[in-house]
Amino acid sequence: MSEKPKEWIVEADIMALQKAMEAGEIRAVELVAFYLERIEKWNKVINAVLEMNPDALQIAQALDDERQKQGIRGPLHGIPILLKDNIDTGDRMHTSAGSLALAQSRASEDAFIAAKLRESGAVLLGKVNMTEWANFMSGPMPSGYSSRGGQVMNPYGPGQFEVGGSSSGSGAATAASFAAAAIGTETSGSIVNPAHHNSLVGLKPTVGLLSRIGIIPISHSQDTPGPMTRTVTDAALLLGALTGVDARDPLSLASEGNSERQRDYTTFLDANSLQGARIGIPRRFYKELNDEARSIAENAIQVLREQGAVVIDPVSLPCEQAEWTSEVLRYEFKKDLNDYLSKLDASVPVHTLQEVITFNNEHAEKALVYGQNTLIWSDETSGTLTEDEYLHKLAHYQELTRSRGIDHVLGEHQLDALLFPGDEGYDIAARAGYPLLNVPAGYTADGPMGVMFSAGAFSEGKLLALGYAFEQATKYRRPPNL
Repeated sequence: MSEKPKEWIVEADIMALQKAMEAGEIRAVELVAFYLERIEKWNKVINAVLEMNPDALQIAQALDDERQKQGIRGPLHGIPILLKDNIDTGDRMHTSAGSLALAQSRASEDAFIAAKLRESGAVLLGKVNMTEWANFMSGPMPSGYSSRGGQVMNPYGPGQFEVGGSSSGSGAATAASFAAAAIGTETSGSIVNPAHHNSLVGLKPTVGLLSRIGIIPISHSQDTPGPMTRTVTDAALLLGALTGVDARDPLSLASEGNSERQRDYTTFLDANSLQGARIGIPRRFYKELNDEARSIAENAIQVLREQGAVVIDPVSLPCEQAEWTSEVLRYEFKKDLNDYLSKLDASVPVHTLQEVITFNNEHAEKALVYGQNTLIWSDETSGTLTEDEYLHKLAHYQELTRSRGIDHVLGEHQLDALLFPGDEGYDIAARAGYPLLNVPAGYTADGPMGVMFSAGAFSEGKLLALGYAFEQATKYRRPPNL
């Protein structure tokens, strides 16, 4: 490493790290060592990282050698990335979804997105903690808690501010610069919520744009992985690396053409993208904000106007008064989880949801600090997805959130996107399977706050363009004071 102080790495984006490696100022193995030292120093406060990849330094060294002999694979070559603990890696790390029942479970192969990261030259640095079973275990369980890993803390105010869930460790670790970026997963708010609370860019893609194969599931109709980063550019870089059609995931096959066509999302990034863009303000979602949060939200709207956007205020979604329930997730969780668990090695103590519940009862002192009422509720279903209630709710909610929701309001006002305050409104996009992009918007007495751009299916390029223009006009993100 050069004589340049190492602290420049802390907030460096992926392109800056890549340029430094290309210039010979730092090697991937030194970059990994820097993050390992930072984790060793601060993880005892943040509790975001569950385990490190024991082979990370050797992988980085091999990538350094490859750089010298053959050149780089792309912008992620040698870049350390952390993964949420529900994403399979076919190596010496475990994949547990925060559960003690899976604490010793090792995947036989990489999840599709983990394989894509390796192909791109990224270093899989470690696994991060998460809300256990992606927050589908117990109603009283706080965001960021798992029986295996304990409680994740928000680096902007450990023990003071909400960390967000269920990709809590992905959010806290990225905010604290324990790696260049992290991968989270979302069923309903689990990327954009911790991004909002940790002053991050969080991109929840269209369901099916990224394969879900090899990820411990909740719901095949709503689950998706996605990047959590400190800049919009980094989110665009990671999204491009993660895309690709996977024949094992039916919704990935359905997205063919969209994912294959756009492998480089950085081409959408233009600081003038808000000029002439039509942005709708769904006012119902601003009503419950406190004065401080409302001021930040109104300032964000003013930024849009100053950057040349046409702001349509207010707009309303026909579905915004609908009453939502979790029946779709309840039915899909049992079926999808049983499918995942059934493929695990015989040495793993659980292979069905019922066995998870039994294991937790047998280890109740550690495994059931907050109970497991949601697991039991899901296990009461047949696990076949044939119930009339499930089939009706799935079709009904998708219609409400699409043709009577986001698609309707976008078409009615010829909008490019909607702007939600904080993480409000994520449930509508989640049920529609549509993308969301959270971008930092300021800070309140309750911690960081973001704003969220929303649009229709496969609008990731547009959302990244709008979010990038907002980010470049404001540059609100500042690192936590560790």
